[in-house]
Amino acid sequence: MGEETQMFTRLFKRPATALALLACTALPAMAETSFTVLGSGGGPIARADRSQPANLLQVNGRNIVVDAGDGLSIRLAAKRLRMGDVDDVLLSHLHFDHVGGLLAVLGQRFQTNPAKPVKIYGPPGTKALIDGMVEGMGPAMEAAYGMEDATIMTADELVQVQEIRGGESFSLGDVTVTTAKNSHYSFAHGSEMDQKYESLSFRFDTPDRSIVYTGDTGWSDAVIELSQGVDLLVAELIDLPSTMDAVRRTAPEHLIGEIEQHLSSHHLSPAEVGRLAAEAKAGKIVATHLSAGARITPEMTDGWAQEISAAFDGEVAIAQDLQDY
Repeated sequence: MGEETQMFTRLFKRPATALALLACTALPAMAETSFTVLGSGGGPIARADRSQPANLLQVNGRNIVVDAGDGLSIRLAAKRLRMGDVDDVLLSHLHFDHVGGLLAVLGQRFQTNPAKPVKIYGPPGTKALIDGMVEGMGPAMEAAYGMEDATIMTADELVQVQEIRGGESFSLGDVTVTTAKNSHYSFAHGSEMDQKYESLSFRFDTPDRSIVYTGDTGWSDAVIELSQGVDLLVAELIDLPSTMDAVRRTAPEHLIGEIEQHLSSHHLSPAEVGRLAAEAKAGKIVATHLSAGARITPEMTDGWAQEISAAFDGEVAIAQDLQDY
């Protein structure tokens, strides 16, 4: 028994009590990590009951938005968060169903004068996107509240942008973020477009949990590698048959083949979600970015869960807006 333990034993006269107290004093402070699916619907078609892709990662008081689809500001309000409470925004890729809520992030922050700029991280093209938004906000920012000689926030005080690529790693407070280039785009390897644009998946390692967010992707060995041993795998899901039924009713006939090719190769079926989770040895799977026909029914979600469970023996959940995991 060590000198420190003997001291505690003498103080408390009971070795078990002393050892328990000593163990407690050696423990690090507990971390608090939560992941909320703010918007669980896949775009680009809007749904009445599901916002478009957006998530909230909260770790020890830091608020990180992961994708910023349409409806983000309303869902954050439901979490009792103001736009000024958002510390960081991570974008997996620049499709409009994942960035449609960004203007609200910037505009509402401008009008409420937060103490610090929001930091936006995303793949190549993110800076051009944000620069364009800020430029478009110019007249409203200049006029502000219509008062002479008012103090007006500058663009640098409003937002900072950092472009990132697959394979990079960086820290956001107590969170280590690791990225992987996934297969949502299928430009020829090494081509100009392949080098210019990327779709990313994110791994978040916090003091108490590990979480992977696939973003939009097809089957991807890089995502499987990124997800090895992860506690929570948040993966996109498409119901291709019902989605294509809706496409055939609404899309121009000459585009149907191209749309089907994209949807089948750049997204994950329920069976593929299960296989991916199994190969990654994930602890739990949450399916989100739900792409299906006009209406997602409980029978459909039950069926998807069963298809996932056919390949994966861990816990399976089908996301709804504002659910915490």
